[in-house]
Amino acid sequence: MSKRKGPETASKPNADFSDFLMELANYEKNVNRAMHKYNAYRKAAGAVAKHPTRITSGEEARKLDGVGIKIAKKIEEFIKTGKLEKLEKIRADDTSVAINELTRVTGIGPANAQKLVSEGITSIEELKKHTNKLNHHQQIGLRHFNDFEKRIPREEMLKLKEIAFGEIKKVSEDYTVEVCGSFRRGAGSSGDIDILLTHPAFTSKTKKQPDLLHRVVKHLEDIKFVTDTLSHGDSKFMGVCCLTKEEDGPEPCFRRIDIRFIPHDQFFCALLYFTGSDVFNMKMRQHALDQGFTLNEYCLRPIGSTGVPGEPLPITSEEDIFEYIGMPYKKPSERSA
Repeated sequence: MSKRKGPETASKPNADFSDFLMELANYEKNVNRAMHKYNAYRKAAGAVAKHPTRITSGEEARKLDGVGIKIAKKIEEFIKTGKLEKLEKIRADDTSVAINELTRVTGIGPANAQKLVSEGITSIEELKKHTNKLNHHQQIGLRHFNDFEKRIPREEMLKLKEIAFGEIKKVSEDYTVEVCGSFRRGAGSSGDIDILLTHPAFTSKTKKQPDLLHRVVKHLEDIKFVTDTLSHGDSKFMGVCCLTKEEDGPEPCFRRIDIRFIPHDQFFCALLYFTGSDVFNMKMRQHALDQGFTLNEYCLRPIGSTGVPGEPLPITSEEDIFEYIGMPYKKPSERSA
């Protein structure tokens, strides 16, 4: 299981429950490749982690949104015995353990991991001896494995944001930039830096403008802020960034960075979506449907009497979206539930 849990996890009263549920989720995704079970465990883990008091029974857990009967029984078993029989069997299975470990390397999915294990590579250390079996993305993931496993403290995220925003504005003042994800919701640490970028010259009705993204990435590479490229398309860049080493300071960590280039007229719907949380997004989409709208990461559209969505509504801020669907505005820091 990934070590990339926030420092606040230990202080949460149900951290042990959410941890084992995420371990089960990763097993279902990586070993069984059962995404529906992965999503179910992940949703339950989120609900349990956010519960403010210690859960004392499976029946109590069952009342939480996202916790079904089977998961509630597992929580009950864990409360009574201090362990979970299913998890003990998983941990005793060398193949399952190896697959889960290898998928912790960015770029190695379940299918790649299973293939590597079938070839006798069962650990990160063994993988380092066989880098010829890895593609460019995976080699970078392995090279920076230890750094990528670490959470990024909010203080460092603020520095990364300040540099990225300042340098992007040097390319052109017309860019609009935001860091989204849990950072925008006020989290104390983050797994990576996820940037949304837009420019008024690029809308959903114009041709693609890949040069507007490429110029930004090239500039960030030129100043040595971006150190590696994982993938670089017309509308999304995935790579690695790093703060410049401070004199006499500790060696800086290499961090994952994604930059999504969004059409200008879709920016705020995308910002809402990529800020999250997943649960908040689902609730907001359902509220929109109840009010006669369909909402996604691209646009908000009214649903006509025939049930067919109309043209996208003009959106100039997140507040516009809330106002259209008749929902009180929630600041990003209020969207974690």
